[in-house]
Amino acid sequence: MKKSKNIKAYLEKVDHMKRYDLTEAVQILKDNKFVKFDESIEVAMRLGVDPKHADQMVRGTVALPNGTGKSVRVAVFAQGDKAKEAEDAGADIVGSDDLAAKIKGGWTDFDVCVATPDMMRVLGPLGKVLGPRGLMPNPKTGTVTMDLARTVKELQGGRIEFRIDKQSNIAGAVGKLSFDAEQIVENIICYVDAIVKAKPISTKGAYILSLSICSTMSPGLKLDHQQLLINMKK
Repeated sequence: MKKSKNIKAYLEKVDHMKRYDLTEAVQILKDNKFVKFDESIEVAMRLGVDPKHADQMVRGTVALPNGTGKSVRVAVFAQGDKAKEAEDAGADIVGSDDLAAKIKGGWTDFDVCVATPDMMRVLGPLGKVLGPRGLMPNPKTGTVTMDLARTVKELQGGRIEFRIDKQSNIAGAVGKLSFDAEQIVENIICYVDAIVKAKPISTKGAYILSLSICSTMSPGLKLDHQQLLINMKK
């Protein structure tokens, strides 16, 4: 694949064999920005687990201290007082059967869907629409809940989901390149810590095998994940 002049210039400034300190890697990404739009900062991890086994699945949510830099549209399935709670918390759309009918008609202009437990009867028929898009509420990710006010505020403030894929990788966007370096570092540490805490009990051997970060347009930088884990424990 042919590389652009900007990518070539970037690659000449980094050591592909080196495992960088987190703070140094973040600064390299910020110092070598070459596009006009505000890129996302992405973290990629390879884990020493086998997701084919149910007891080695790694999945959860984490509220990033400095948000993601993205506006998140939240749809809530609720009725009565719970519907008002969601509206007061700032949910973008709230409904029940009427919202289900709208989604059946093809409308999915939202980023995350939340529901109270009693609304799952309404959501059941929507599985074929919401499931493939990753929008189906799930108790494991905290999107089936009675605490709608807290959930809506957390989601709009920077709560994200992580989930291991079939190749034992986890990847996620944890902020924007325009953030202060300290904010990016804080978000990454929070994200990695949440995944460390989600380590399955049945896991044997090394849990984190590799860790890298990149911006939307840059190649990845490998991190010294072992030193990072040591520093996180201090």
